[in-house]
Amino acid sequence: MSAETLKLDDPKGWVVVAALFLMLSVVIAARSSIGLMMPFWNQDLGWSIGFISTAGAVMLVLMAVFAPIGGFLIDYYGYRLIFGVGMSQISLAFILCAFMNEPWQLILLFSVIGGIGFAIISPSLVATAVAQFFNRKFGLAASIATAGSTGGQLALMPLLGFLVVSISWRPSFVYVGLCILFTMFVVQFLVRGRPPIKKSTAEQLNYQSVINTLAFLLRDRTFWLLAIGFFICGFTTVGAVKIHLIPYAVFCGFLPLEGTFAYGILSAFSLVGMILCGHYSDKFNRPALLATIYFMRALTFILLLYATDNLIMLYVFAALFGIFDYATFPIVASLVATNIGRKVMGVSMGMIFASHSFGAALGSFSGGFLFEIFNRYDWAWIVSFGLALIAAILSLIIRETRNCRVVAT
Repeated sequence: MSAETLKLDDPKGWVVVAALFLMLSVVIAARSSIGLMMPFWNQDLGWSIGFISTAGAVMLVLMAVFAPIGGFLIDYYGYRLIFGVGMSQISLAFILCAFMNEPWQLILLFSVIGGIGFAIISPSLVATAVAQFFNRKFGLAASIATAGSTGGQLALMPLLGFLVVSISWRPSFVYVGLCILFTMFVVQFLVRGRPPIKKSTAEQLNYQSVINTLAFLLRDRTFWLLAIGFFICGFTTVGAVKIHLIPYAVFCGFLPLEGTFAYGILSAFSLVGMILCGHYSDKFNRPALLATIYFMRALTFILLLYATDNLIMLYVFAALFGIFDYATFPIVASLVATNIGRKVMGVSMGMIFASHSFGAALGSFSGGFLFEIFNRYDWAWIVSFGLALIAAILSLIIRETRNCRVVAT
């Protein structure tokens, strides 16, 4: 049955939602650990903040390159197989990272091998899987599934910080790798037997023409508005804040565990904000809602400028930024489903997530670059403020429609 003609929500989809929530919880927490590791790698291995930021940027670029490929593979082979491969790869990367001593090993293991796996296990492609089961409550279901990207950080980042302080980062990475591997088996068990959306022979022939599909997307106005907005979204969230928040807290004189606690607060409020915005995306004007999120996110960077010697202000920023952090994902996925089409949703979300990752890579690199130049993070937050305002304006141009688009590439 095609998702374009799906009228009722499939109750079995909630099992898939729970499994994908668990998967993202573990994987995104692991991906975000690079920010936590910066001070420890700097002290233990002598690697500079700029170099580690560059390694994070390389990882995000690889995610950008391979996310559309993952989307194509999910459209054809289903998400169960592809997600299993991605989690296995991430598990291997983390276990091997526990034994690294040279800078090139960080690039190869975390940035390249891990980056390709992270591209496949992304909130955007998770939303694509959810779209096979939901129509009327797609926004809510997608927000719950993708909320794992923040729920895991809420629970696991403080735990990882405690492990690193208690037993050092090397054995901690082994435990993370084994945890990901175990989670992979659990997810495979819960979602077994879930086939991809079936396509007619004509549709299969059209889909096999990658050039035609890409040409269709590159001519679509909504795609470009969402992709540019998501580029800025990646810059301001994963690149600027997720990579540099804990190093910024340490630079301000706070303890690493206090910075990790701020990260946990951000994740807790992000979980709430994502689910609420996903629910509201089923009821209210989605472009206006998306613009509001970007605008409010811009304002939070003003608070971060005044958190240099105020731990409470840092926690307030974390709470407010968290509400508007991942809240964009379910709204963007919903707009793709209706304005672009579910039959090309895998590659559409893959390419939009690629834009997000390119923005995150630039944000990660820029944060380290600006810090090396000015020996402070102020300009990183100021640039993020201006870009978030631009994303808000672009979102208002998107056309609102609830009629699912039928795509013939």
